[in-house]
Amino acid sequence: MSLRADAAPCGGVVVDFESDDIREARKKKARSIPGSALIYLRGPKFLIYVSGALSMWGDRMWHFAISVFLIELYGRNLLLTAVFGLVVAGSVLLLGAMIGDWVDRNPRNKVAHASLFIQNISVTVCSIVLMLVFSYKKWIEQIWDGWLTVVCYTVVIILADVANLASTALTIAIQRDWIVVITGYNRGHLAGMNATMRRIDQVTNILAPLAVGQVMTLASNVVGCGFILGWNLVSLIVEFIFLSRVYRIVPELSVKPPAVEEDDQNCLEGRADRTNSTDGSSLGEAKNMAEERCSISLRLKEITNLPLCFRKFQWFLSTCKEGWKAYYRQPVFLAGMGLAFLYTTVLGFDCITTGYAYTQGISGSLLSLLMGVSAITGLMGTIMFTKLRKLYGLVNTGIISSCLHLGCLLLCVCSVFAPGSPMDLSLLMPITESANGSESSNMARQRQKHTYPLQGGSNQPLLPDRSSIHWTNTTVLFENMPSGNTPESYVSIILLFLGVITARIGLWSFDLTVTQLLQENICESERGVVNGVQSSMNYLMDLLHFIMVISAPQPQHFGILVIISVLFITTGHAMYFLYARKAKRKQHPNT
Repeated sequence: MSLRADAAPCGGVVVDFESDDIREARKKKARSIPGSALIYLRGPKFLIYVSGALSMWGDRMWHFAISVFLIELYGRNLLLTAVFGLVVAGSVLLLGAMIGDWVDRNPRNKVAHASLFIQNISVTVCSIVLMLVFSYKKWIEQIWDGWLTVVCYTVVIILADVANLASTALTIAIQRDWIVVITGYNRGHLAGMNATMRRIDQVTNILAPLAVGQVMTLASNVVGCGFILGWNLVSLIVEFIFLSRVYRIVPELSVKPPAVEEDDQNCLEGRADRTNSTDGSSLGEAKNMAEERCSISLRLKEITNLPLCFRKFQWFLSTCKEGWKAYYRQPVFLAGMGLAFLYTTVLGFDCITTGYAYTQGISGSLLSLLMGVSAITGLMGTIMFTKLRKLYGLVNTGIISSCLHLGCLLLCVCSVFAPGSPMDLSLLMPITESANGSESSNMARQRQKHTYPLQGGSNQPLLPDRSSIHWTNTTVLFENMPSGNTPESYVSIILLFLGVITARIGLWSFDLTVTQLLQENICESERGVVNGVQSSMNYLMDLLHFIMVISAPQPQHFGILVIISVLFITTGHAMYFLYARKAKRKQHPNT
C-alpha cells in the first residue's frame, strides 16, 4: 500500500510515496547480489553525496576565508564584513522567491549546471581579484586617489554575493528537489539521504575552515586565495560530471511539470483539468487556485505594453508576491515558519556566543574542544531523527525533537540567574549625575563585577577589536588572553554551554523533520519557489538576532539576549505544535 503525499493542489504532480516495507525488501535483495558495493558507488546516491561534499567543503572554506580577507583588506576593521553580511542577507531576502521560481521554471539539469557554473566561476574570479589586491595593494591605493580600491572592494562583495545566490539555487535544486526524485518518493530513503547530507555538512563545517585556515596561516592570504581558486576549478569539473551522470541514470529527473502558461486558453484548460482531478472536498480550493493563476496570466499580458524596465520591475514584484502567497497556502506553512524562528538566537557557536565566553574567562582551546563536542551532538541528532521517524512517524519526531530542544535550552535560561552570571539590568538605564560621587563609582564597579577583563576598559563589547583575534569559522581565538581576575563562579557559563551543546541534538533532528515535511508536502511545480521563500525567511530571522546584539552589545546584556532567544525558539516550536495538531486532526477527522 502506498502513502500518498498531502500536497497542495497547485497544478503540479501529486506523487505516491512507497511504503518502507517494499523498499526494505528491495534493499535486502540488492545486498545479496555480488558486487553490490560497486553498484552503490556508481549509483546516484553516492554521486550526490560526493558532489554535495565537494560543494559544501568549498562553500565552508569560502565563507570563512572571505570574512578574513575583508577584515585584512580594510585595515582590520569590521566595516567591509558588516556590509558583506548585510548585502548577502538582503539579497537572499529579496530574491529568494525569484531564485525558487527560476528553479521551478527550468529543466533540472540546466538549473544545476548553471548554478554550479555561476557559483564556482564567481568564487574563482573573486579569488583572482583578491590575489591582485593583496599583491599590489599599495599601488592600487594610489590610483584615482584611492577610488580604485573602493571599486575592488565593491567587485569582491558583488562577486561573493552572486556566488552565495547561486549556492542557494543549487541547494534548493539538489537538496530539496533532486533527492526527492532520486529516492523514488520513498520516505524512509528520503530521511536517510537528508540525514547523510546533514552529517556531511556538519563535518565540513568543522574541517574545511581549519584546512584553509592552516594554508593561510602557514603561507599567506595570496596562497589561500590560490588554494580556494584551485579547489573551485577542480570541484566545478567533478561536480559537473557527477551531476550529469545522476541526471542520465535517473530518467525521472528529466520529467518536470510545465510552468504556468500565459495563454488564456491554456489557463482555462488547466482549471478544467484540475477541477476534474480533485475530489469533492478540495474542489472549491482547486478552483480558486486555478482562477488565481488565470489572473496572473492576464496581468502579465496587460503589462506587455509598458517600457522594458517597468515590465521587468512589475514582473519581479508579481513573482515575489505570488511566491510568498504560495508559501503561505502550503499545508506545512506553520512548520516552515517555526523553523525560521529558530534562526533568531544567540545560543549557538557563532562569534557572539564565543565572544561572550571570552569575557567570562573561557580559553580558546577549551572553546575549540566544545565546538568539537557540539559537532558530535549534532551528528547524534541526525541519527536520532532517522530512528524516531521510523518508530513514531515524521510529525511525532518533530514533536519529540521540539520538546528535547526546549528542555535543553532551559539550562541556558538557568545560566542567566546562576552564580557567575554578569547580567545587570541597571546597565540598560543611563547613569545620572549624583551628588554623591561614590554612588556612581560603586554602580560602575558593580557593572564590572562579573566581567572578565579583556583590555582593561569598562563595558567591553561582545565583539572586541579583531586586530587581536585569529578567526576561525565560528569562533575567535585571542592572541593574548589577559591575566588577572577570574569570574567569581563558572556555574553560569557551564550551564550555558551545557544547554547549547545538548540542545543541538533536538535542533538538528527538528531541522531534518521540517525539511522532509517541506519535501513531501509541497507539490513538484512549486518546490523551488516555496523553498526559496523559506530561505528568505531564514535570513530575515537571522538578521533580527544581529539587530538584538547591536541593541544590547555588552556582556551584562547577554542574559537578556538569551531570554529573548528562548522566547523566539519557543514561539517557533509552538507554531510547529499547531501544525502537528492540524496534521493529526486531518489524519483522524473523527477524533
